[in-house]
Amino acid sequence: MISRIDHIAIAVSDYDRAYRFFAELLGAVPGTSSRVDGMNYFWQNLYLGDLSRLELLRPTGPGSFLEGFLAKKEGGVHHITLQTPDILKAKAALEKSGIPYFGYHEYGGNIWKELFIHPKHAFGVLIQIAEFNADDWLAPSVRMPADSKFDVRKEADGCSITFAHPGGGTVSIGLSREEAVRLRDRLDAVL
Repeated sequence: MISRIDHIAIAVSDYDRAYRFFAELLGAVPGTSSRVDGMNYFWQNLYLGDLSRLELLRPTGPGSFLEGFLAKKEGGVHHITLQTPDILKAKAALEKSGIPYFGYHEYGGNIWKELFIHPKHAFGVLIQIAEFNADDWLAPSVRMPADSKFDVRKEADGCSITFAHPGGGTVSIGLSREEAVRLRDRLDAVL
């Protein structure tokens, strides 16, 4: 039902300070972002390393759903987003197990489908389950070109191989010359 943890959303009252901390100090790469006027909030995806993502959330005006969350604190983990390949199957599994959910929405055709499980039904954590193409939400600098699943680069003592990850982004591995030769031999044996 769940492919992976896609991101952890952190609600903050001081967005500029939080952005500097994650992007400038820790080196997170900014991805997509958007201001959602109807709900009075802004979100920004940040990409760390090969596969990890954070989402910064901040209120943009009165009436934001983040007001209560940030009323007595500067920030904190707001929710965890789990990616599913099929939101309707996930929804059916929750219903079959008697787990209540809320906020089922489909945005922009098939760009994003989501539902939420309240913290009282998920051990104190707000869970968002969503169906989407993970690369759609990443900066181009941290994803593979659409026409490629891998890239091989010569290194001083071997090579590096970068693969497109099914959860979006890339994952890389360095191989010594000997490891690269063993990999080539194994590929020859199975092809």
